Amino acid sequence: MEVEIKFEREDRSGIVAIGTYLLDAAKRLGIELESEEFGETDFFVVKVTSGSDLLSAPTKTELELLSAERRGQGERFAHHAKIERLGEISVMTAEKKQEEKSTEEEKKEEYRKGFEELPLEKKIASLLELEAIALSETFSFVINSPYKIIDMAMGVLAEFGLKMEDEAKNETRPEEHKSRDDAKSKAKGESKSKKTTRSKNSNPPQTA
Repeated sequence: MEVEIKFEREDRSGIVAIGTYLLDAAKRLGIELESEEFGETDFFVVKVTSGSDLLSAPTKTELELLSAERRGQGERFAHHAKIERLGEISVMTAEKKQEEKSTEEEKKEEYRKGFEELPLEKKIASLLELEAIALSETFSFVINSPYKIIDMAMGVLAEFGLKMEDEAKNETRPEEHKSRDDAKSKAKGESKSKKTTRSKNSNPPQTA
């Protein structure tokens, strides 16, 4: 079962499954949420403008950290609010903060200005030198790369990355939801075990 969700500030909408957290829905649509500091911890705060009744109830953490006024305005922690019912949801994200230029960006800007001030001959010489370095590094990589090892390493890294992502998601889940999800997983495992046992019993060994 799927739900339609819209992020108003970014003017993006899409379909997500029931059981999806607002944070994961935002990521799926390519939206990076702003975090807000509460003590020593950062939380992703969003305002649900419509469809709040389709979400899970506020968690203990939300009740403690978000004032009644803020909750009354529809504010939720995106990684605590889970979609539980069918319908349409609209979300307003926090306004982006003005980010200062990083050191790397400043270096790029400085290099660009310095390059513009060079005479034409030196510009051409610099470009040819950079191109020669790039070609040399490319050939060296192609010749020396052990393809099979790289493929195996990439596979291991991908699997490890997915595992780490799942663990990171579980860590951000509110305790109320963790207990329910664990119970569902346990029930699912027991059901699968019973099916396997019944299958074995229904096929008794044949005697000669």
